[in-house]
Amino acid sequence: MAQQAVYIGTGRRKTASARVRITPGTGKISINGRALEEYCYTDQLAQAVLTPLNVANKRNTVDTTILVEGGGPIGQAGAMSHGLARALQKMDAELRPPLKKEGLLRRDPRAKERKKSGQPGARKKFQFSKR
Repeated sequence: MAQQAVYIGTGRRKTASARVRITPGTGKISINGRALEEYCYTDQLAQAVLTPLNVANKRNTVDTTILVEGGGPIGQAGAMSHGLARALQKMDAELRPPLKKEGLLRRDPRAKERKKSGQPGARKKFQFSKR
């Protein structure tokens, strides 16, 4: 049996992290053992995940297996997109410029700010009373 090339990328966003494996194939996408349409329940989430494949024109030429955990749906979609872009870059170094131009290789550093003591949230203050 011939060994098939496997390219792995790790993506992160907020508190979500995704491990992405791509192999040459027909365009099947599996996320935590489920189909893309089943896991990403809105078109916006599915489109966010597919962006790297569309930029690289590899939508129907690679099979993708993704394991994602942590965070919520939007953070997970961002993590999957980031991991997919990194795996595609490993597969073909010539894809780096278009992926980089779209900002898909950069990890989004934004995360929830911690709550401070003496106030109800990160920035919100309790109501001030002068008298």
